[in-house]
Amino acid sequence: MNDNKPAMDSRRALPSVDALLQRMAAAVERWGHDQASRAVRDALAGIRHQLDQGLAAEISADAIRRRAEDALLAGDQPTLRPVLNLTGTVLHTNLGRALLPAEAVAAMAAVATSPSTLEFDLDAGERGERDSHVEALICELAGTEAATVVNNNAAAVFLVLNTLALGGEVPTSRGELVEIGGSFRVPEIMARSGCRLVEIGTTNRTHLKDYAAAIGERTALLMRVHTSNYRIEGFTHAVDAKALAALARERGLPFVVDMGSGSLVDFTALGLPDEPTVAATVAEGADVVTFSGDKLLGGPQCGIIAGHRALIERIRKNPLKRALRLDKMTLAALAEVLKLYRNPATLCEKLPTLRLLTRPLADIEAQAQRLLPQVASALAPRFQVAAVPCRSQIGSGALPVETVPSAALEITPAQGGDGELRQLAEALRHLPVPVLGRISNGRLLLDLRCLETEDVFVRQLAPLRERLQ
Repeated sequence: MNDNKPAMDSRRALPSVDALLQRMAAAVERWGHDQASRAVRDALAGIRHQLDQGLAAEISADAIRRRAEDALLAGDQPTLRPVLNLTGTVLHTNLGRALLPAEAVAAMAAVATSPSTLEFDLDAGERGERDSHVEALICELAGTEAATVVNNNAAAVFLVLNTLALGGEVPTSRGELVEIGGSFRVPEIMARSGCRLVEIGTTNRTHLKDYAAAIGERTALLMRVHTSNYRIEGFTHAVDAKALAALARERGLPFVVDMGSGSLVDFTALGLPDEPTVAATVAEGADVVTFSGDKLLGGPQCGIIAGHRALIERIRKNPLKRALRLDKMTLAALAEVLKLYRNPATLCEKLPTLRLLTRPLADIEAQAQRLLPQVASALAPRFQVAAVPCRSQIGSGALPVETVPSAALEITPAQGGDGELRQLAEALRHLPVPVLGRISNGRLLLDLRCLETEDVFVRQLAPLRERLQ
């Protein structure tokens, strides 16, 4: 007796690829004959494998067609998708950092769909310079003579060192030799840029005399590095920018400051933790500053280099500048974001980063109370939900130990533990618009500071309930 006979009979009953494709005219038109054929063959192969394993399988032509079309749809979904950021980190590196204002999005769309003046001077009728679209705005806001832009702040630091310190030495405090996300390490960037790092001071204390003693014939510049994602507290000492600038001038050296986040406004005036502004750092004597466009500035990913004209011109002429330059859409977006800073009265309303960071706590708490009964109903009886106070992080290495008050929906399992919470977190991640929170101390927190599309969240509660059943 042949135990495989039922499977063999079912395999013979499977429709042919051509027969299935005749039922998939719309799919063939949308994805092409080759893609549709591949999906059908994969569907048939999957069914044959199920039958060989003695498993039940739907073998009708319509069932196989649906299986193939579902696979085509799944393969066509974008991997770069919008999500709801309820993690409690406003500038979340993994989630794209700063959200762009409407003005920037419109400018990007305009230059993406039409020829533009990217490198063309309309007045002169000849080739133009990319930096011209943002340089004057940067100089106006930073108080500098000149500026250039590259694709991120790591590139900005690299380009500055490769231009101004190639083959030379750069004294740097041990407390500033940081590693940030993605294994970006300052010592390695310095080595790759072609300069030699001279470590001075200690992790927690570096003095002006340490810089002075390290300066020699091969010293190319003095540099101060933003510590980004950590802060040392206690028995510490760091040299302020004014003192370093004075020492650099005395020794005839450029003074470079890597600011990291790059705030253009006084955060304390907005009720936020203090962060040095670019203009203040320039006023203290920095010859060149570098900072990110997509952190506290609230714009697209880029690195901005601003400072004395002679130094910026040297940097701009570095052959590596072309490899690190910005595309037309990023330049268009950056220009519109910088224009918003000209009107402080409307800045927090129009710039999403500052709008989210300054969102009134009372508004977030009211939102938590509105959503509480709806979320509790969707998750009952497996989970209990409460509205609780919490603290939101600014994120992306900006103000690493500072937080702002917020409110969250706290979800705890009625029974079980982290396994239930992980299952819920997975269900939230697989909603049409994924919802991302954070699990902490046996609870799932949905921090509401960044939830501006409340209707999108509410519409997904019904499918969430279905996923959990």
